[in-house]
Amino acid sequence: MLCLKRKSSSNFATMKQKMHIICLRSVRYNDSKSILSAYSLEAGRVSLLVGSGKGREAMRRRALTQPLGVLECVADVVPGRDIHRVAEMRPLHPLSALRANPVKCGVAMFLAEVLGVILGESQADEPMWRFVSAAVVRLDALEPDKVANFHVCFLYRLGMVAGIAPDSATFAPGKVFDLSDGRFRTAAPLHRDFLYSDEAEVAATLSRMTFDNMHLFRFTRAQRNRVTDLILRYFTIHYARLDSIKSLEVLRSL
Repeated sequence: MLCLKRKSSSNFATMKQKMHIICLRSVRYNDSKSILSAYSLEAGRVSLLVGSGKGREAMRRRALTQPLGVLECVADVVPGRDIHRVAEMRPLHPLSALRANPVKCGVAMFLAEVLGVILGESQADEPMWRFVSAAVVRLDALEPDKVANFHVCFLYRLGMVAGIAPDSATFAPGKVFDLSDGRFRTAAPLHRDFLYSDEAEVAATLSRMTFDNMHLFRFTRAQRNRVTDLILRYFTIHYARLDSIKSLEVLRSL
């Protein structure tokens, strides 16, 4: 069971701090509280204690803190504590369309789990926060028939924000793609982390994918799953291990 670190209130002064957060994962702490893992604009990765008992307010909070919820909250912050109590919260974006669509919900669950690993113990990073929050709003607004490639586009663009995007300027037809150094090469490297020319060309086309044109990229389900696997493999090599994302199978089934 998760345990809160208790400090003497006489030694640490509580201060209220407004935070703008993106919800990643909520874990039940006891019958009336949950611990929400979130990414905040002001402090980076944070853990928040949120009421989650019974009643209308508890139901409202559970709905707000679902994966990728974008909220403004006021937290009671005590220096030296790892978990902060939430005094109040409100949605910055309602995300009503996202919550009503099972495919969008599955995408949100998958991306929240990926972000939970990628962001780790990250400090505040305004460009990253604004990229993710804007992408969530785009997902909510998408027409249902244009959602299929969203996670592919998001992951590639996330790599750009994180500074690990492939060097697409090195691409030419017939080249292989070296996953280890993110460059296209005329000959295969000595290690196994590379893509042959056919898949390398697909990897190069992803640099042209945006949230505005992603629906124009035609992939079969098998091709899309393969592209997703390769992007996760690339992140695992360059950033953080993403080879055990549990919600990936849910995404595949959608």
